[in-house]
Amino acid sequence: MKKLKIKTGDTVKIIAGDHRGAEGKVLKVSKENNKAIVEGVNMIKKHMKPNAQNPQGGIIEKEAPIHISNLSLMNSKGEATRVGYRMEGDKKVRFAKKSNEVI
Repeated sequence: MKKLKIKTGDTVKIIAGDHRGAEGKVLKVSKENNKAIVEGVNMIKKHMKPNAQNPQGGIIEKEAPIHISNLSLMNSKGEATRVGYRMEGDKKVRFAKKSNEVI
């Protein structure tokens, strides 16, 4: 299984697809599917039957997963960048290739 460069809590920009240009925070990453759920992006409507958590039922809106290849990490300046790894002392850290800063 390939190591993913995007982690939960990162701010990302969508670089391809219907939601290109949108930005949001990663809520969840699925390594086995290479997909991530981004807050407020790729919203779908789901019809729910009444259950214990939702006794009313009805239509709810929730985020659908987006493939990792369609996401790009945002650095502190707000621009999309690629991610690299390097050793600092005896610790492996992620860094933004555009600005060379540690993430």
